[in-house]
Amino acid sequence: NMSGKGKGKGKGGRGSGKSVSSSSKAGLQFPVARVGRYLKKGGFANRVGVGAGVYLAAVLEYLCAEILELAGNAARDNKKTRIVPRHITLAVKNDEELNKLLGGVTIASGGVLPNIHAVLLPKKSSAKMSQSSMSQEY
Repeated sequence: NMSGKGKGKGKGGRGSGKSVSSSSKAGLQFPVARVGRYLKKGGFANRVGVGAGVYLAAVLEYLCAEILELAGNAARDNKKTRIVPRHITLAVKNDEELNKLLGGVTIASGGVLPNIHAVLLPKKSSAKMSQSSMSQEY
């Protein structure tokens, strides 16, 4: 073959070389082909376009990255290098939109947000308050 394309089929070099995954074509980490297959096998519609798997994989990847970013910040706030379920819970509950999305979701061994109702906190006595305010002024 004198075309200079190396050892391959004709047609201007197409068909030669390694196969490229649909995820790398879309620039994603999530598996586009697998998501598309699940859409087809799931019986959600009679026909599923090629772009549907790409779009859904991109959405899932974005949500995953968003949660991992916030959970990583929560881990760093707790001086930890590893994300544990507790950090995911803190990330989700402190973010308004993620909390709305995952409202009815329980994360195993996630715990709850640290929160004590104001009524339950010990009372500040009025005599002590006036004394402390005086000491603050001078």
